[in-house]
Amino acid sequence: MLANLITSKTRLRLLVKFFINAANEGYLRGLATEMQENTNAIRKELNNLAEAGYILRVEQDSKVIYRANKLHPFFSLLQQIVRKHIGLDDIIEAVVTRIGEVKRVFLIGDYAKGIDSGLLEVVIEGGLIHEQYLDQLKEKVENEIHKTIIFQVTQRFEGDGLLIFEQE
Repeated sequence: MLANLITSKTRLRLLVKFFINAANEGYLRGLATEMQENTNAIRKELNNLAEAGYILRVEQDSKVIYRANKLHPFFSLLQQIVRKHIGLDDIIEAVVTRIGEVKRVFLIGDYAKGIDSGLLEVVIEGGLIHEQYLDQLKEKVENEIHKTIIFQVTQRFEGDGLLIFEQE
């Protein structure tokens, strides 16, 4: 859906990189390697996004580091759009409302790092999780978002990940 609006695949991948997790950052050559793109394509899109103010360009140790501009008025909107594009909203809605006592949900792996790999790794923390129903939801949500999902269920998650839901 978002690919129809943003026709540059490189720009879309950069938006995912920087707006799925505001802590993500990168430099030109590292991003080119990570995305398997040439540096000119990455440079062009980084310059466009920086000129628009969506990302910040900061010199650090003789490298130019790029990161999301959290103060931009569209920052939270861009985060919501990217999360919707990836399918996180669908996952949260399906998981939280239907599978049991969910306390927190984390995104780990490639997408937590901002890499649009097509494999979503999700950790569900809580008690009395209906894992059979979760397996049924997994297939349905995968078909809707066109990505592969790996769910991990645990009573307490201690690893690194991007917190995407927390029970109030």
